[in-house]
Amino acid sequence: MNPEALPPPRPRVLSGMRPTGALHLGHYHGALKNWVRLQSSHDCFFFVADWHALTTSRPDRATLERNVYDMVVDWLAAGVDPEQATLFIQSRMPEHAELFTLLAMSTPLSWLERIPSFKDLAERLPDSASYGLLGYPLLQAADILIYKAAQVPVGEDQQAHIEITREVARRFNHLYSPEAPILVEPQALLTDTARLPGLDGLKMSKSYGNAIAMREEPDVVEDKIRTMPTDPQRARRGDPGEPSHCPVWPLHQLYSDEATRSWAAQGCRSAGIGCLDCKQPLIESIKREQAPWRERANEYLANPKQVHWIVEVGTERARAVARKTLREVRSTMGLSY
Repeated sequence: MNPEALPPPRPRVLSGMRPTGALHLGHYHGALKNWVRLQSSHDCFFFVADWHALTTSRPDRATLERNVYDMVVDWLAAGVDPEQATLFIQSRMPEHAELFTLLAMSTPLSWLERIPSFKDLAERLPDSASYGLLGYPLLQAADILIYKAAQVPVGEDQQAHIEITREVARRFNHLYSPEAPILVEPQALLTDTARLPGLDGLKMSKSYGNAIAMREEPDVVEDKIRTMPTDPQRARRGDPGEPSHCPVWPLHQLYSDEATRSWAAQGCRSAGIGCLDCKQPLIESIKREQAPWRERANEYLANPKQVHWIVEVGTERARAVARKTLREVRSTMGLSY
């Protein structure tokens, strides 16, 4: 085949999630939906960031393992395709830890100490401010740089997280290989991440107790939506309200079509419909979205060995890429003896 006829290589993307167990709708609309879209056009590496999970909590062994595989099942249920994307577990990759160590030799301590999240926790909970938490941004940089990811999908408010990775790569290249840079400075791949509110109008989060799980049972979904608070102006059925004051309205903006939103807004302002009437099409939309996820998840839950095999294959695929980068880094630093 004529080499000129070959398609250009797909840009490589890397992203990860800390294993907190089964995911909720906020995870899907904030990240997973975008992963599913990217996998057909990019060389995607998606990993379970279990080392990162240990920087702020100490889950017991059984809980951590369960959280890891519950999360992977949700990835697969959402449509992440292991034939198109590489799925792996961070702690199965000692190569990440080695690159983290090598990068630590050239990363100024002040760069890590200035990270707001570390400074905040160190002040509030000094006993929790571990070396692992201090090094979190550098380990994150190693996660990205070891795969020479060209892009990292983030929301606009997360661009600063990528900038320190770029600084680490730039300094390493300047010190060890200024003529032929080894490490790739990744670009932030800005994505429209939907900010899904929880049942109380705040950001959806398990820790807030306001989440709807991706695989929530239909009757539980219905009960949660039906009991959501609404516009406080509508104390009685006949009181008019204002959709923008109602925690339910942002969910309509994401889940309902224009005609339904118009019907709900007009009915709310005129008191022509009750709050339960307004919520019903939303309930149906969420249950309709979740149905294929539950179906796919049940297939994987019935065959856990398949999930483990998917992770095993992905981990070996990732390892081949990581080892190549490490060989280049070691050689550049004079450690290839």
